Amino acid sequence: MSTSNEHGDGQDEQEPGDMMLMHPVKETWIQYGVISLGIWLIFSPMTFGYGSTLLSWSDVITGTLLVVLSTITIVRDNPWASYANGLAGFWLLMAPLVFHAPTAAAYLNDTLVGVLVITFSVIIMMRMDMDGAGVPPGWTYNPSTAAQRFPLIALALFGFITSRYMAAYQLGYIDAVWDPVFGDGTRRILDSQLSQAFPISDAGLGAVAYALEGLMGFMGDNTRWRTMPWMVTFFGIVVIPLGFVQVLLVISQPILVGTWCTLCLLSAFGMLWMISLSFDEVVAMFQLLKRRTDEGVSLWHAFWMGGKLSEEDAGIPGETRGERDRPAGMFWGVSIPWYLVASMVLGFWLMLSPWVFGTEGMLADSSHLIGALVVSFTVMATAEPARALRFVNVPLGAWIVLAPWLLGGAPAMALWSAVLAGGLLVGLNVPKGKIRDRYGFWQGYIV
Repeated sequence: MSTSNEHGDGQDEQEPGDMMLMHPVKETWIQYGVISLGIWLIFSPMTFGYGSTLLSWSDVITGTLLVVLSTITIVRDNPWASYANGLAGFWLLMAPLVFHAPTAAAYLNDTLVGVLVITFSVIIMMRMDMDGAGVPPGWTYNPSTAAQRFPLIALALFGFITSRYMAAYQLGYIDAVWDPVFGDGTRRILDSQLSQAFPISDAGLGAVAYALEGLMGFMGDNTRWRTMPWMVTFFGIVVIPLGFVQVLLVISQPILVGTWCTLCLLSAFGMLWMISLSFDEVVAMFQLLKRRTDEGVSLWHAFWMGGKLSEEDAGIPGETRGERDRPAGMFWGVSIPWYLVASMVLGFWLMLSPWVFGTEGMLADSSHLIGALVVSFTVMATAEPARALRFVNVPLGAWIVLAPWLLGGAPAMALWSAVLAGGLLVGLNVPKGKIRDRYGFWQGYIV
């Protein structure tokens, strides 16, 4: 395929990474917003009465740094100073947790200013429109459109709100926390040794992660899978492996604490869908890096600079979906065949079965854990590029069949329920089902 102007050396036009790097010095008006936020931050401790000397000095120093770095960007045309402000914004999200902010005003002020600083110094800078096609070669749609990112941003916002609410309880701003299903389950989990093992509020840390995920959803235009491989990589790391670790912590709650948490379950279920919805963009970015390295460009260079794509090389002639943002485009790359729906139902049933049959001990723990894992891998397998993940349910189903015999203590009804559920899971996760879209050479890995 033709790939004109792909190499960074000796080319007449800038590569995507170079263009974005220099964008702050072309949009200096944004720096005045950051300077205003810095001045606001300097005087915040005396205005809101933080009640913490360390947090007060942190805000004064960080605010001064914001003013200095933005001034350098304006006066010296230094783009790195603007991006360094993004790190200062991240610190503002973490500082109230590190110093255990005594007042809600301090926590909310630093969180809000941190989000605004990252928005001004990084997100807006990365919103410049890039030339070239958006549909990856051999694909039928663009995985980076605004419609594709909308549900990710919405789920991140939900996770941020719920996590911040639970963090308010852990930090002592509110005396009780709401749980409509499990009574005091949320309170017991937030006060448990599992949560206390973290040096800072684990709910607050989750709020930081969700805030970053939501902000990263706004970064770049609809070609970011090829113009910002570094950003898509970091976004994929935060959402997929780190998100799955969060899910594992949530599904271990009935084993380690003895109860569930409604808000934790809802945010974890949302995180699973975030993993499913973001998988296609990560695959497209991986294909871009492979294409560039095959052309002789170093992986390091391709990772930071990205690559170009002509209209002739984009998509599949005659099969490419339109790139116009519309509601249907939010879920391209995800399909939910009936057998995956049935697998999810079986997973939820396994999670509830200990209460239905009154099983206890290791068998009950096994049902809680395996049921939650079945739901997790089934949701992730709704992503067509990740459809092979459904095979994980096969050994899980086999264990469900064997567990009552090996662990003992199962009533007759629970035993035969497990045998039926496990057998159905094994059978339901063999077929691949219909794959609606095409994904270049990744198509061979969809089995």
